[in-house]
Amino acid sequence: MQLQKRSTANTTNSARMSGEDRHLQILRVAMRLFSQRGFRGTTTKEIALAAGVSEAMVFRHFATKEELYSAILDHKACLHDSLDPLQAVAQAIAARDDRAVFEGLALEALNQHDCDPEFHRLLLHSALEEHELAQMFWEKVVRRGYRSLRGYIRARQREGALKDFEPLVLIRAFVGMIIHHSMTNNLWDRKQQLLKISNQAAARLFTDILLHGVVAAPVTADRRPKVTQGRKRSNR
Repeated sequence: MQLQKRSTANTTNSARMSGEDRHLQILRVAMRLFSQRGFRGTTTKEIALAAGVSEAMVFRHFATKEELYSAILDHKACLHDSLDPLQAVAQAIAARDDRAVFEGLALEALNQHDCDPEFHRLLLHSALEEHELAQMFWEKVVRRGYRSLRGYIRARQREGALKDFEPLVLIRAFVGMIIHHSMTNNLWDRKQQLLKISNQAAARLFTDILLHGVVAAPVTADRRPKVTQGRKRSNR
């Protein structure tokens, strides 16, 4: 009886929701399930149940599961389509402040990952499953960021700065630090028990390492990350 009431309620809610809203709702539900179970481990029946609609309703909006998965990536990617990756650090670029450019980009990326860890996990699943849509996201978003930043570095090199750097090596090292930090915090150490550090401090330290190297990037008392120490073992 209770199940029947719930089904009736879902049908009522389905009728009240516009087609566009329903489309977006299914996208969000699917993204949550895909991020938890992966692409291969999630069925359209499970998506329909979680969304409170029939499986036929899911197929009405998305003809195949692949189309649904593609729509999720398109939905996320379109948020970046009208934005230059360097727009967030436009003032630093105009001032030719290389430190502010890299630090600002790192902070922007870290904050985005913190705001949307679910999508971060979804992309990891798609990469691990070697799904073609992971490559699609790379082409639509990541590759464009690489091109923009490489263009900035080459422009600065023509002006006499950043002479010792190969642009792509520099970018890959920078992106690698950001991704590793985000994955650690969002996937394995969400409570930051191992390393308690703000995104601002992390972005600053990454930039220090990138521009000056590990040895030349001392950590002062007010900038030292807090590392959780285990209990000391008794010698008794």
